[in-house]
Amino acid sequence: MSQPTLSLPSFEQHPTGLGIGFPEPRISWRFNATESTASDWQQTAYEVEVARGNDTQSYLIKSAESVLVPWASQPLQARETAKIRVRAYGGPENAPTEWSAWSTVEAGLLDRKEWSARAITSRVKQTEGPLRPVRFRKTFELSAGAVGRARLYITSLGVFQAYINGEPVGDHCLAPGWTSYHNRLNYEVFDVASLLRDGENTIAVEVGEGWWATRLGFGGGRRFIYGDELALFAQLEITPEQGDALVVTTDSSWKSHQSAILRSEIYDGEAYDAREEQEGWKSTSFAPESSWEATREIELPNTHLVAPNAPPVRVTEVVNPIEIIRTPSGKVVLDFGQNLVGRIRIHSLKKPAGHSTVLTHAEVLENKELGTRPLRVAKCQDEIISAGQEIRDWVPRFTFHGFRYVQVDGWSPDDADTPLTLQSLTAEVMHTDLKRSGWFNCSHPMVNKLHQNATWGMRGNFLSVPTDCPQRDERLGWTGDLQIFAPSASFLYNTAGMLSDWLQDLSAEQLAHPKAIPPLVVPNVIDESFWPAFPQAVWDDIAVILPWTLYQCYGDINILRRQYASSTGWLDRGVQRGEDRLWDDTLFQLGDWLDPTAPPDQPGNARTDGTLVADAYLVYVTGIQARISSVLGEAADAARYETDYRTLKSRFQSKYISSTGLLVGDTQTALSLSIVFDLHDNPEQAAAAGARLARLVRISKFQVSTGFAGTPVITHALTKSGHHQLAYRMLQESNCPSWMYPIRMGATTVWERWDSMLPDGSINPGEMTSFNHYALGSIINWLHKTVAGVSPLEPGWRQILVKPLPGGTVTSAEAKYETAYGRLEARWELKEGDQFKLELIVPPNSSAKVVLPGSEDEKMVGSGRYTFESTYNSQVGWPPKAQVPPMFPPEDSFV
Repeated sequence: MSQPTLSLPSFEQHPTGLGIGFPEPRISWRFNATESTASDWQQTAYEVEVARGNDTQSYLIKSAESVLVPWASQPLQARETAKIRVRAYGGPENAPTEWSAWSTVEAGLLDRKEWSARAITSRVKQTEGPLRPVRFRKTFELSAGAVGRARLYITSLGVFQAYINGEPVGDHCLAPGWTSYHNRLNYEVFDVASLLRDGENTIAVEVGEGWWATRLGFGGGRRFIYGDELALFAQLEITPEQGDALVVTTDSSWKSHQSAILRSEIYDGEAYDAREEQEGWKSTSFAPESSWEATREIELPNTHLVAPNAPPVRVTEVVNPIEIIRTPSGKVVLDFGQNLVGRIRIHSLKKPAGHSTVLTHAEVLENKELGTRPLRVAKCQDEIISAGQEIRDWVPRFTFHGFRYVQVDGWSPDDADTPLTLQSLTAEVMHTDLKRSGWFNCSHPMVNKLHQNATWGMRGNFLSVPTDCPQRDERLGWTGDLQIFAPSASFLYNTAGMLSDWLQDLSAEQLAHPKAIPPLVVPNVIDESFWPAFPQAVWDDIAVILPWTLYQCYGDINILRRQYASSTGWLDRGVQRGEDRLWDDTLFQLGDWLDPTAPPDQPGNARTDGTLVADAYLVYVTGIQARISSVLGEAADAARYETDYRTLKSRFQSKYISSTGLLVGDTQTALSLSIVFDLHDNPEQAAAAGARLARLVRISKFQVSTGFAGTPVITHALTKSGHHQLAYRMLQESNCPSWMYPIRMGATTVWERWDSMLPDGSINPGEMTSFNHYALGSIINWLHKTVAGVSPLEPGWRQILVKPLPGGTVTSAEAKYETAYGRLEARWELKEGDQFKLELIVPPNSSAKVVLPGSEDEKMVGSGRYTFESTYNSQVGWPPKAQVPPMFPPEDSFV
């Protein structure tokens, strides 16, 4: 039997290994199994070869670990490159695999002292916003054969696009992204050797506001939160095969000029005036006129310059319009058929000089016109002012929009010069370029559409930071939304690099607070005078829950260790406690935010008491913190938190749970939290709570009755308490509020409210109405874990739980997940009514516990391909009936 082959080794959670910020990066490799690979394959040792310059060293380590293993060689120095390859030993004969291909890792600038550049800005300071983008350029000479290696280390106060000799550097968008700029500023590293040439060369960079200086926040927002000047900070290092290196750094010798982009803002969009364009400004052949001025050097803020672990924002897909619509008022609107996040690319436009073409973006139509009211004060408009010549391949450089529809003013299908057609422009989808890791599919088309909508919602809202919504005057990193969606997100995509980076911003801003209260949004741009900082359960609990979630998904103990001061600080100093050490009930809690019964203008007016929700979460996160402390070997803390957990759980029971197991807060959210968080004293109480939850679900006619806190857990609670058919029935309900109602209304992403659009096609009158929020899409975690039946049994998916539970009208399902060890595949189907068949692929160096539906028997299997068959009647208890007064017989409305 053959051995598995090994993937290209990777380093830390870094997407490429170029410009990594770790002198001793941990190494991982995955296994590619084949049909002939021996089953039950386990690694017993591995060998690493490290090539540095002319020296190659080999290290043989007896270990079963293949994920984030320690760096074996001497620490890397700044700029140093090493090549790595690995092979593993294992199988029946403990034989070695073939060597992996060589993988290259290169350290970035590991210390501030490695930078000799100066931050530069335009000579004249702009006094008001929005700040007009600025262009910078520098020309330099290279002798023949001078380029052996060339790296551009670059960042900006603002967002940038760089060019060398007229060619764009990299394919990153909105670089260097959004971080807590007072604490951390990302820099990018590019290999630019192929763009340089003998003789004269030009580096040119354009810088826009980005998140640095633009207006941010709702309620009108604020400008200049981080700074009021745009600046460039760059270092081009060119190393010849022989001889001295040439370093070109930003300083006062560079020239600058205002951009042809008049303004570019995150919320309001971009305005470009082609009459202001200076053709060739990016290239050597351009001869600057006297209007190009010397730059002014300024001090770079005292912040950490960071080589990010997260992938950059990129254009990942192109979507063509499907229809040109004439609205009742005569407007021209393009429908792209999908609510997406990104920008429009105009392929060709020719209009007279001074002509204005305006693109207005929105997610929906209302009364057959563009529905812009949910955008609040965000204009979401791009404007192109023509110069009389053809404009080709134009895109806005430094903004993005959330939209399905684009209204085009100043350009019509009837125009004689350049008529607008479906081929005139396309939409470019933008988001952090995370690697897809998980897929789900089942026999129910609308359930598949729900999963697809949640995936699109994640793509749109994982743009540099994980935001709540991508379209209106907000787009902020709300902690509550991410806390509940993170398990789903980390199945769909590999989020380890992005979310671990984001957690560093959270802890930096949290620990700067005297009581270690995490901000509600990260990076925090909420004005204290508008919304003073106060502790909040569910939202602030992310300081404990997200590191633990990432540890479960990726097995990276360093995330727990690095965030330890944050998680303990929140529990020890941040939580505002009453005399019983549960939450102080005089404090307002967001709680079960967006309960479907809450009035449009009172989204926090939920059926479930906010303090009850907060107390349930406090017990839960205290238990998690005890486990975190134990994993890290913090024995004293582990004992302290475990004692606190038991005490708080007892007090929660005394305060809220009756002797029979029912809750004082007799709601679906309260009961679901108590079941999933194991808050009852014994199994009998938990069973009674489950029965009560089932009754409430029937009374509600299977329509959703939960908000932010209850929605992620209710189907898990029903399943855990033996009522999985009710979970399926809720999933398939199509009346509002339900998961299927938006799909029935044509949704292509998950909505913020269950009724963001009302049945008559009008937009919910609430000010807070988005059509792209991933939070309520957290149901897909249940699709992965229960319907398809796959979840990690131990951190990092080394051991896998395979426990599918069919129900409803779903007759087949499958999940694929790229674990850190290789691809996991599980697919099941029901034939002839009750003949259940499960096909399973377990990657090498891992194992799985398989539990077939209707059975309590557990079977442990190693890596390999398996088929399991059994008899299971998935229709027992289906369809469940609603509990309604006899004079009002229920009308089944499930799909």
